[in-house]
Amino acid sequence: MKSKTILFRDPVVERVCDKFVKRSDVGYAKYGRTLHDERTGKHKDLAGYLNDVQEELMDAILYIQAAKEELADDLGSKAIEEARKASFRPPHPSDASSAQLDWNDYVAPV
Repeated sequence: MKSKTILFRDPVVERVCDKFVKRSDVGYAKYGRTLHDERTGKHKDLAGYLNDVQEELMDAILYIQAAKEELADDLGSKAIEEARKASFRPPHPSDASSAQLDWNDYVAPV
């Protein structure tokens, strides 16, 4: 295994690189070889790599759609809650003499 020291100026880039290393570790634990071993050992051909890329991108599109729907659900729930808050107005003390009518109350014509 090769070791390398990297100085990161951007913590975002550092976090992404850390994820790449962890992802590589997961792949090695699962398949027992690195991508380099897979390629140089001819375990997969170009068509196989292209198929893998296509499947991963299709999965990515599905994840994007699910995330958009989750965001829409969250925004919809927040909008409903805000509307509920905005529609509730405690009665003003000066309104105590006039009672609010229900749907079943009859109002006589004037």
